[in-house]
Amino acid sequence: MQKTSSNYSYVTVINDYLRTKEDNPTIGLLLCKGNNQALAKYALAGITNPLSVADYQLTRAVPEDLKSQLPSIEDLEQELKNKGERLD
Repeated sequence: MQKTSSNYSYVTVINDYLRTKEDNPTIGLLLCKGNNQALAKYALAGITNPLSVADYQLTRAVPEDLKSQLPSIEDLEQELKNKGERLD
């Protein structure tokens, strides 16, 4: 349950320090190794932000149709470095 509150803390920090008016709303992703309905129910009981639950499958390769829509690792690292300087 601590991970859930940490996730929303990170989303709040991103919204305050990194998100601009041009950005879409920030989302948080909580990935779980297993399926525990009772734990999920109580861990998320107090969450008031929009929430979605989905199943997923891992793949080692990014599908070709998505590659052009995603920033490169280098672009992400540079953006975080630039924005991170504002936090210091």
